[in-house]
Amino acid sequence: MRNLIMSCGAAALVALSAGSEAPVPAHFDLLKSVRVAPALVSEVGLATWYGSEIEGITANGEEFDPDELTAAHKTLPLNSRIKVTNLRNGRAVILRVNDRGPNIAGRLLDVSLAAAERLGFTKSGKARVRVTVVRYPRGYVAQPDSTYVLLPSCATRVSD
Repeated sequence: MRNLIMSCGAAALVALSAGSEAPVPAHFDLLKSVRVAPALVSEVGLATWYGSEIEGITANGEEFDPDELTAAHKTLPLNSRIKVTNLRNGRAVILRVNDRGPNIAGRLLDVSLAAAERLGFTKSGKARVRVTVVRYPRGYVAQPDSTYVLLPSCATRVSD
């Protein structure tokens, strides 16, 4: 009985004690520094290819290699993986976005020579394609409203 009275007294003291002095945060500071990328299920448009005549460094800092399965897109996050399907012949390939472009109005995507060969449009130079995001790069997370957000704390910069 004595233990019961002591327990009730301790519970009463806890219940009557002052609440925490820390204010409840009105918002999360992390969300102020979040960069939002456009959500994309799929797009249809015109793709062209570029090969050995192009030299230099891509937008993500690597040297362009026409033998790699890569692409240039205007808005997708760099290092996204995309499935590109040639709508004329049904061929498809998974590419990595490593550059920005194309810089010509009316074009959706530039692909490397190797990608164009697999898609079967090297002779024509262009093809109508469907672009579907397979995977966003590390650090991008899905949000309930179908947007994708890069959380700075998840991004890692790697130097050679």
